[in-house]
Amino acid sequence: MAVKMKLGMKLSQQLRMTPQLQQAIKLLQMSRMELQEAIHQEMEDNPVLEEIIDTVEDSVSGVEERESLPEISGAEKEQQQDPQKQDEFDWESYIDQSNRPMPSTGVGNDEILNYENVLSTSQSLHDYLMWQMGLCGFNEEEMELGATLIGYVDDDGYVKTPVEEIAKDEELDLKELEDMFPLLQEFDPPGVFARNLKECLLIQAKHLEEDTNDLVYIIQNHLPNLEKKNYNAIAKDMDLELEDVIEMCKIIYEMDPKPGKAFGAAAPQYVTPDVYVYPVGDEFVISLNEDGLPRLRLSNFYKNILATGSSNEETQDYIQDKLKSAVWLIKSIQQRQKTIYRVAESIVKKQQEFFLKGPAHIKPMILRDVANDIEMHESTVSRVTTNKYMHTPQGIFELKYFFNSGISRSDGDSMASESVKMKIKGMVDAEDPKKPLSDQKIVAILKKEGIQIARRTVAKYRDALGILPSSKRKKYF
Repeated sequence: MAVKMKLGMKLSQQLRMTPQLQQAIKLLQMSRMELQEAIHQEMEDNPVLEEIIDTVEDSVSGVEERESLPEISGAEKEQQQDPQKQDEFDWESYIDQSNRPMPSTGVGNDEILNYENVLSTSQSLHDYLMWQMGLCGFNEEEMELGATLIGYVDDDGYVKTPVEEIAKDEELDLKELEDMFPLLQEFDPPGVFARNLKECLLIQAKHLEEDTNDLVYIIQNHLPNLEKKNYNAIAKDMDLELEDVIEMCKIIYEMDPKPGKAFGAAAPQYVTPDVYVYPVGDEFVISLNEDGLPRLRLSNFYKNILATGSSNEETQDYIQDKLKSAVWLIKSIQQRQKTIYRVAESIVKKQQEFFLKGPAHIKPMILRDVANDIEMHESTVSRVTTNKYMHTPQGIFELKYFFNSGISRSDGDSMASESVKMKIKGMVDAEDPKKPLSDQKIVAILKKEGIQIARRTVAKYRDALGILPSSKRKKYF
């Protein structure tokens, strides 16, 4: 069989993602803090980029320019559609346009406090334990053993690694390590250095300045009944009055099952909104938050070098490359802000009831609703709403919060899942703590209001709200 070779031509289309498009997508999905870091990093790497420093005159004239969103010129659109024309970009016209402030409505944000600028420091649990150990008069060997065990204390205050394993890994005497535990368990906070929950509660019981024999017995023998609040079984076993058992259980419930959590708690994370929504008359006005975001421009120094041709070819190529990179960064940032504004505008238009009355009145809305409204792809809307926050009259919410599925109603209409969650929360808040509502009872109440929902969905929403099952919400006292 003979092998023949042929030369042919084939015409095909491919979708190629240029580096500039990749950069634009990356900037679009960044959080505000990540964007600030990316801009500062780019300013360090690219000498062509400069930050515009506002003066009083700039601020006054800038307000007049904020009435409309920046539009991409025809030359820029052609540039986006045909990447091969990148070298033909009109630098002069773009420089004139790129220095305008980002879109806003002219509503100032000066009255909003920057709480994120408030700093606080806290002592770690390990530092606190080491400080206490230095006050106990331990000898050098005991200090070494204590420091070793402190290194194994987790964020909850427990030593969960088996002491045999610690002794083997650290090449220490097992008995000497075990003898250190009673000494270290006298440390503050009470319950620290426990190996399990039972030991943690026993340590705290021994710290109480009263007769704790009955407390110790309950902890040692009735932890499952304590969890289930089965006081009758405890009273029957101990041959005590139910009221006396309940009083002792109250003391145990007040103990801290995670004594180290107070030290291990992470510092609060403050959110800086990307968008502000203000009520002005009968309307809501949208304002982008530009505070802290550097306004960029192209350096006239490097532009002049390129224009005069006063440098060698290698330098010219370098500056040309950096200019392209700078222009695309500025354009990507402006496009990012414009897209955030348009998405926020669509959300405000579709969720008027939420902004007027609160979360209980939020409407079902999916990404496709906003994507169709602003004529963009759903993936773009998804990127825009990730890690972006909106300051509203009802509080600060992530943009993703406004997108939720709908629950069918008997009248044929639908209700947002978030609104159903708020209803469930309201029911639980108003329930009799001695007769808490079961999931099935909540289903029945919602059904009377025309909301069709399954019991497992109620359980899922309850878990999402951090609400315990009815058996664990019941209070006997």
